[in-house]
Amino acid sequence: MNDIVGNVSRRAFLKTGAALGGGILAAGMPLSQVIWAAEGKVLKARGTGDPTTLDPGFYAGSNEIDLMYCIYSKLTRYKPGSEWGWELEAAEKMEQVDPTHIRFHLKKGIKFTGHGEMTARDVKFSFERVIKHNSPVKLDWGPLDHVEIEDDYTGVIVFKTPYVAAWNIAFPYGVGHIVSEDAVMKATGVGGSFGMQPPAFSGPYVLADFKQNQHVILTRNPEWAGPKPGFDEIQIISINDVKTAERAYQAGGIDFTRISLDSLATFKSNPPADTKIEEHPSLYRHWIGMNMDHPKLKDINVRKAIQWAINVPQILDAAYAGQAQVATGTVPPGIVGHREKALVPPEGDLAKAKEFLEKAGVGDLTLTIDCLNESTYTTIAQTVQAQLSQIGITTEIKVQDAGSFWTLGMESEGDRWKEMQITVMYYTTVPDPQYATWEFTQGQVGIWNWERFRSERFDELFAKGATISDPNDRAKVYQEMQDLMEESGAYRFLTHGGNPVMYRTTQTQAVTRPDGYPLFLDFKPV
Repeated sequence: MNDIVGNVSRRAFLKTGAALGGGILAAGMPLSQVIWAAEGKVLKARGTGDPTTLDPGFYAGSNEIDLMYCIYSKLTRYKPGSEWGWELEAAEKMEQVDPTHIRFHLKKGIKFTGHGEMTARDVKFSFERVIKHNSPVKLDWGPLDHVEIEDDYTGVIVFKTPYVAAWNIAFPYGVGHIVSEDAVMKATGVGGSFGMQPPAFSGPYVLADFKQNQHVILTRNPEWAGPKPGFDEIQIISINDVKTAERAYQAGGIDFTRISLDSLATFKSNPPADTKIEEHPSLYRHWIGMNMDHPKLKDINVRKAIQWAINVPQILDAAYAGQAQVATGTVPPGIVGHREKALVPPEGDLAKAKEFLEKAGVGDLTLTIDCLNESTYTTIAQTVQAQLSQIGITTEIKVQDAGSFWTLGMESEGDRWKEMQITVMYYTTVPDPQYATWEFTQGQVGIWNWERFRSERFDELFAKGATISDPNDRAKVYQEMQDLMEESGAYRFLTHGGNPVMYRTTQTQAVTRPDGYPLFLDFKPV
């Protein structure tokens, strides 16, 4: 999804943040025991915003998963480096028994803080609770049916239908993290979300401190018996805006951060001292979305007019200094299902846009554009505003902070979705087309499907795509799905951006996924 999305309300987040002080004690870790590393080796890295939950079964954004990687264990994990792949983590062995059954064998000796050794029962509990409690991210598990326990360390994950995406989505990402059944049941009573108060940890680090709008601090887990991580303490400094993060890096406040694309050329030509800059492709998906249920946007001709009026290369020149490539859809290059080209040409066509507007019979149209209060997105909104004015559409830009923006299209957060019209959107993804398309199913309307796009054919293809193992046949499914999205008029695909990063070589050797996302467990001190 996105970096700082909340699947809890802002009000609930403030409550859980205020209550966090008891979280460490609840996990069986007194503060005096965990905050011992203040004088040891400390990594300071940028976080893209405050976490709203540390419950992997109910995660909201990739920034939270960066933390979960450090404090929990999974059966598998993404391999570091430049090529996508996975490797074993908590599992000693994984076996695809048949298209709907996957057997796992846990490593022995992985402990939950204060709650004993990890067993197959914890795996069963962790995976099934996502479905049982109707988590907003339950689609990550696709057609999961149940987990059968064979012995203390062995079990079989059973799917109702084949689910090839499990290897790229479920196991190595958010919902694949394993929590303690005993700890979660004692903390919640029913096994539901524990929010920002993890009752137990099973990774190399534990949560030592969280201060809203400031930082998250992780320290070594004294009960961890696996490979020792490089740093005694990891400080994730909350910095929403990438430009602010760049200045913080230059001032010495952080040692690892993402760089904005429009700053990349400057940093490459004149890098800060003792700094390495790495360029990575991005799996982000950026687009202009339109609320199909809003009275002003119900007519497909109005939506088509907006699609054709938007000149994508102009936007990328303004917002990314021309450093980003045009997207053809929601599936990034290099991932199964990527389209060679979009249906609407990148430059659009103002004459054609005006024709669609005339068909709609609309005059003096005034619309709103909602965007996040980050420089890239405000620039995109301003450029779209100028482009739409060329066909006679007046727009008002509404800039919002993260807490407000990322609840805008959620029906659970009130009626603001009814007033939402045009949005500057972005979500993250993982290296599988299933993850790049699930937000747009009908079941996600009012949750993550903010365009309120509905297509029976799209949903049918979505279900089919998860069962196909042949990559060429699978690609055709997701390409048609993106055609359907674009044909609705509700989407104007912009870019996947890029994910350049920089880090201080006198402090650390950074390690990332192929898309530049940090794997803090693999960072090494210098």
